[in-house]
Amino acid sequence: MPARPLELDDNRILPTEPAVRAIAREIFAAIRDLPLISMHGHVEASVLADDAPFGDPAQLLVVPDHYVTRMFVSQGTRLEDLGVPRRDGGPVETDGREIWRRFCAGWRLFRGTPSRFWLEQELHDVFGVQVHPSVETADAIYDRIAECIAQPQFRPRALFDRFGLEILATTDAPSSSLEAHAAIAASDWDGRVVPTFRPDALVHLRQPRWKQDVEELGEVAGTDVATYAGYLQALEQRREHFRRHGALATDHGHICADTTPLERADAERIYAAALAGTVDPVQADAFAAHMLFEMARMSRDDGLVMQIHPGVLRNHDPAVHERFGPDKGFDIPLPVDFVRGLRPMLSAFGTDPGFRCVVFTIDEDSYSRELAPLAGVYPAMRLGVPWWFLDSPLAMRRFREAVTETAGFYNTAGFVDDTRAFASIPARHELARRVDSGYLAQLVANGQLGKEEAIETAVDLTATIPRQAYAPRAT
Repeated sequence: MPARPLELDDNRILPTEPAVRAIAREIFAAIRDLPLISMHGHVEASVLADDAPFGDPAQLLVVPDHYVTRMFVSQGTRLEDLGVPRRDGGPVETDGREIWRRFCAGWRLFRGTPSRFWLEQELHDVFGVQVHPSVETADAIYDRIAECIAQPQFRPRALFDRFGLEILATTDAPSSSLEAHAAIAASDWDGRVVPTFRPDALVHLRQPRWKQDVEELGEVAGTDVATYAGYLQALEQRREHFRRHGALATDHGHICADTTPLERADAERIYAAALAGTVDPVQADAFAAHMLFEMARMSRDDGLVMQIHPGVLRNHDPAVHERFGPDKGFDIPLPVDFVRGLRPMLSAFGTDPGFRCVVFTIDEDSYSRELAPLAGVYPAMRLGVPWWFLDSPLAMRRFREAVTETAGFYNTAGFVDDTRAFASIPARHELARRVDSGYLAQLVANGQLGKEEAIETAVDLTATIPRQAYAPRAT
């Protein structure tokens, strides 16, 4: 069978009605080349600090992309066969070409998914691939990408510059030395890479490593964490360490959105029980909610933007989590009560000019019923634009339809790519820009906006709003 050519339709994702499409194309032309503002992601800072060549095409495009690997798992492929490392060092596929052949053989699995959009654009625009992946074309495509990544212009820093990244935020543990960030700042490269403070492991008391992680926190902070007061002091010290290294935000992943504070004595008692190994699930949940409130207080005090993304049951498959570690056991959405959950935090800080929070969800029902009304009232709160499970064309469109009439455009925070797959960042942002262009074009066609207003709004959604949402607080 002859190879099918890989050609990108420049009208993809834009509206199909000719008049609306023409407007959308004009709007998109105004924003398609604007800088990328990537404020929530999982690319390691060491990738850019070391600036070493990428290992092979599979390690670049397949192994780190959980969208890719989970799709194959759903069809019966083992993670080991896709090269995902095991915690115990057990055997996994290490032949990048073999992993790539499996990926190409399963290319049809991605039809209709956002992964297909991203992968096609990566292959075509970044690496100049001209044919669709298949069993027959796998080796030729592999060789093409391998040839590219061996060249200096395909190293991480060169791609960062080529992609037009204005800023890239990483996600980092509180105990991190941030050595890689320091190395980037001290280098002669001017790319902006900032850390993000992610304290989840320290606030969920029933995590297996909780006590060990808290002890490590105390060591790096130089603080005695045997008491609750010392624990809070250590967290505040580490937040300041992150701020000194350029951090603009914190990141909080909880199952629910509960922010109910505890009385000080109750928090001290539960913390002591956790250190003693006697904390129960009810106490642990109450402490996690309390710490979300405390993190909001700290954000009010130090100016770091608080990002909250509840509603995910992490590591749904415990056996896979045990074998492969965090972020590999498959995360599944859960419904969340944002109205009651966020009420204590927003009552305390929602109108405080020193506090800013961005709230995300992967439960679409929450947008129009809860989140848009909340963001449409509290000046401290903005809505995180769809990410993870919802970063698909139709879900992005539904987001705009669900929230704009209540919260408007200017109570949102800009697109979040949330990826470990570095080369996919431009494609993810382009998808969001195309969706927004189509939505705004429809408003123009409906007579709700003038075309100049729509273009101005598109520029704001793409660049102005995320810059403002994460801007360092004036001191």
